[in-house]
Amino acid sequence: MPGVRRSALVGVLLVALGACTSSPSAPPASSASSTSSASPERVYVSLGDSYATGYQPSAGSSRDGFPHLVAERSGLRLVNLACSGATSAQLRAQPGCAPANRAVDAPDPADRTQLDAAVAALREHRGRVGLVTVVIGGNDLAPCARAADALGCASRAVADVRANLAAVLPALREAAGDAPIVGLTYPDVFLGAWVSPEFPDGQDLARLSVTLFRDFFNTALKAEYDEVGATFVDVTAATGGYGPLTETTEDPTYGRVPTPVARVCALTHFCALTDVHPTPAGHEAIAAAVLEATR
Repeated sequence: MPGVRRSALVGVLLVALGACTSSPSAPPASSASSTSSASPERVYVSLGDSYATGYQPSAGSSRDGFPHLVAERSGLRLVNLACSGATSAQLRAQPGCAPANRAVDAPDPADRTQLDAAVAALREHRGRVGLVTVVIGGNDLAPCARAADALGCASRAVADVRANLAAVLPALREAAGDAPIVGLTYPDVFLGAWVSPEFPDGQDLARLSVTLFRDFFNTALKAEYDEVGATFVDVTAATGGYGPLTETTEDPTYGRVPTPVARVCALTHFCALTDVHPTPAGHEAIAAAVLEATR
């Protein structure tokens, strides 16, 4: 892979991942999202960034996020502690979360970090924890967009993600006991560059992004979740990101395009808005992947 193209791809990746620093999202209905509501037998603790809060660019807060869907379909009470814009370091080191960045009806973390709040919730419900999910890492890469050596910066950022997960995950495992922990990655939204006029070399970037997600970012995340016996859900694969770009389909908006491109256009806002967040259909796909992994 030529160095120039790899640097260009990483720069594009990091700029767009910065969109993950958006605002709030959406947890469950009245029965599902706060520790003060009536407690069913089992709870589900969600941690992470705007993907975990269920953020929608067109609606702001919504109830379409995958944690809400998983909780509803699993009969679990959701405790959504995620915070839009969170990095892996902030997951364990930054106390509090601005109200606008929390999931709908989320409990106030007060002066606790996401990790501290999660450990407290898991210990409180020890033996009644049905699920823990973590989706983090996209915002760690964002500062590298302006770096002179974007690829080197990205490599260091991924190393930081691994180091932070190495500190966070054992604490979650100890507090959760033998409850299932699921770590997630992201759709390869940059396949959408294939149809975006904002990217003159969009088709090259889309091709290169497959390798970036499959062999670089996702491999690093999976290694850390494996260390604590957590299940890694490859959302990139679940949303068709590794399909052959030689296989095409007719898209109602963009005409004949590679099938993985059409898929990411339907499941995220990247093709239409250059926004990395999932559409409601995308959150449905992520929820389905989590439910399949926890059967």
